[in-house]
Amino acid sequence: MSTGSTGGEKTGNSSLGHKEFRRSGSHFADRVTADGRDGWPVEGGRYRLVVSRACPWASRAVISRRLLGLEHALSMAVTDPVQDDRSWRFTLDPDGRDPVLGIRYLAEAYDARESDYPGGVSVPAIVDIPSGRLVTNDYQRLTLDLATEWTALHREGAPDLYPEALRDEIDEVMADVYEDVNNGVYRAGFAPRQKEYEEACAGVFRRLELLSERLAGQRYLVGDTITEADIRLFTTLVRFDAVYHGHFKCNLRKLTEDPVLWAYARDLFQTPGFGDTVDFDHIKRHYYQVHTGINPTGVVPLGPDLSGWLAPHGREDLGGRPFGDGTPPGPVRPAEAVPPAGRP
Repeated sequence: MSTGSTGGEKTGNSSLGHKEFRRSGSHFADRVTADGRDGWPVEGGRYRLVVSRACPWASRAVISRRLLGLEHALSMAVTDPVQDDRSWRFTLDPDGRDPVLGIRYLAEAYDARESDYPGGVSVPAIVDIPSGRLVTNDYQRLTLDLATEWTALHREGAPDLYPEALRDEIDEVMADVYEDVNNGVYRAGFAPRQKEYEEACAGVFRRLELLSERLAGQRYLVGDTITEADIRLFTTLVRFDAVYHGHFKCNLRKLTEDPVLWAYARDLFQTPGFGDTVDFDHIKRHYYQVHTGINPTGVVPLGPDLSGWLAPHGREDLGGRPFGDGTPPGPVRPAEAVPPAGRP
């Protein structure tokens, strides 16, 4: 699969002036692999995954890690959803330092790897704990490697999120979802002119209509189990009404107005490993308070009503086996539970 080289959620003000939105590349594309061919072998306890629960790109890694049961092997740091000028910061931790890496800002791990690196500081990021150096911020490849390279450390009963027999179809679906939906909402939200906005927004809803048609007769995007493709679509859908509909002006329809996609999103949200990783408080505060070029007042809206996420979805009638021959993940670790303010 061609994973592309686009970066994840970056730090800083997102006012673009008259420049068209373009997602910059992931400068650090090393891989953590079973054979260690890039110098970073899979090793339990060696690495730390740094994420923001606000970021859809980082949320992919949070969900994958939980579904695969890698909590014991790959520790996780959660940043403050609101950055300052120095990047993602660890102000949620005591003394404002990550307790494992001992740093105040993710940028310090970037600097330890390469000084004066190009681009911003993005999440998700994997950091080598012994050296304090960034290993990778290639979010497109990162989750695929968690599914295929970290298998020796997966929990018993972990699902196959990237089954070899379905990879071509999964890759094709993910490429369309990325172009028109995952990144399409950003191109609409940060469009500097009317024409670019209208093209991007129309593209988002054209693809959502096609996905709705696809999912009307099948429970999951590819095959009869959850795959990486579902994770990647979910992280945009779960943010749609909360931030993309209003903040990014993707307002032709709400997610709740598409019966198929709304039921599909609720089905995944209620599946262990998905909704229990979502923090709506972090999501809303990040988008509305960080993107000052779009929302200069920094006012965070009260809505939408989140109670619908827990309503019955009826998707079981389509069949499918969420975890295939595997089992659901166990309860969320208390230290990683989403606070009540972020849950429905």
